Amino acid sequence: MSGSGGGADERGNVAINTAVIFPVLLLIGLLLIMAGRIVLAEGVVQSAANEAARAASISRTAAVAGVQATSTATSTLVNSGVRCSSTSVRPTTDAFDLPLGTVGTITVRVECVVPLRDLGLPGAPGSRTISATGTSVLDAYRGRS
Repeated sequence: MSGSGGGADERGNVAINTAVIFPVLLLIGLLLIMAGRIVLAEGVVQSAANEAARAASISRTAAVAGVQATSTATSTLVNSGVRCSSTSVRPTTDAFDLPLGTVGTITVRVECVVPLRDLGLPGAPGSRTISATGTSVLDAYRGRS
């Protein structure tokens, strides 16, 4: 006879366990999504910086290099599917001022502010700034204007 009374108690325990475990599992899932978003953005921002530096290094002038770096980085970020609430691309093109025959490097710093607020994680930051620097060698004997 004790079997009939235990069924109701077990159903109550299942409801309590579900009420406790579900929010914990949801929190873990949101943390994994946030971590995945950040890791993906780090890789894409580094790739954008590297591609932008390469695009700038094959340009003939510092002005064109700056434009190429910005457009290449922006294009890489947009095509990757990573959402940035704001971006910043800062090329350093001082190497174009070096005399012909001198090796110089072009450096491009890319920053992407990744929104995290939409996840609704309590205590989590609203966004995270991801930045990376890419460097490419400017050909020492290529004509410069």
